[in-house]
Amino acid sequence: MDRTERFYRIDQLMAEYKVVPLGTFLSELGISRATFKRDLEYLRDRLNAPIEWDRDAGGYRFGKADILAPKYELPGLWFNASEIHALLTMQQLLANLQPGLLGPHIQPLQSRLNQLLDSGDHSAEEVQQRIKILHAAARSVTSDNFELVSHALLKRQRLQITHYSRSNDQQTEREISPQRLVYYRDNWYLDAWCHLRKGLRSFSVDTIRKAVMLERAAKAVSNGQLDETLGSGYGIFSGKAMYRAVLKFTPERARWVSQEQWHPKQKGQLEKDGAYVLEIPYSDDRELVMDILKYGPDVEVLAPDVLRERVRKLLKAACSRYGK
Repeated sequence: MDRTERFYRIDQLMAEYKVVPLGTFLSELGISRATFKRDLEYLRDRLNAPIEWDRDAGGYRFGKADILAPKYELPGLWFNASEIHALLTMQQLLANLQPGLLGPHIQPLQSRLNQLLDSGDHSAEEVQQRIKILHAAARSVTSDNFELVSHALLKRQRLQITHYSRSNDQQTEREISPQRLVYYRDNWYLDAWCHLRKGLRSFSVDTIRKAVMLERAAKAVSNGQLDETLGSGYGIFSGKAMYRAVLKFTPERARWVSQEQWHPKQKGQLEKDGAYVLEIPYSDDRELVMDILKYGPDVEVLAPDVLRERVRKLLKAACSRYGK
């Protein structure tokens, strides 16, 4: 831990135990006696900590502060970008859970998150007022279905589901073995072994119209197989990667895209003119095509030909809606 973290840990230990032996400090902080002495000197001289050695008790404790001395105050802490995002996202996820999903367990978690936010330079209330985490295009999930899906997942039981497919506007009855829940782009997905299709599939939880837990054990699938099948290509619905998309972004758009991670196994290269060429593996192009189209004239599909032709036809169809 860094020096500021040590200061907070020293303060925490003294507040918790009242009298703290030297050995406890060295063990908890993982530092040498010399380093602790330097930290102690800094706390006393620079931060006005009224820390004193109690010979009778055999440890350090807080003494009475001199009313004329400057107030003892630790240096402020702040969260980095990933920490504040994680804390506020968890808080919003808990706040948006429907009643009955986790019941009385929610409030203690929310209280703990507030305590963590309060441990920084500013109060939890101020942090929540000044920093927003925006979630886009989140679809609602029936709480009963979500609870049953998560229950079957953890009990390792199969589910009989009625699944609605948006692509063909049809419903099918399927028996599935739940493997893991995934929160992706503000929506919940269930990775499962589909006994109808005899393979791994990712189901958007909001498309599960009905679910019944069966008295049959779920088929076991290793994490390695899940990652290889559902995580090797681009997008949540990907299978094993079969193609590599090659996308060329304009110099203007490259300023953004060159700093983004679209896929863990992507390859990117800046061209002499400032353009950016991005290569990403994929098998199912549904999500990839949507992401390509949103960049309009700022991106060109160089390969493969089948993807280039698909995007070309979609752009042509879009233009036709606006006339000549």
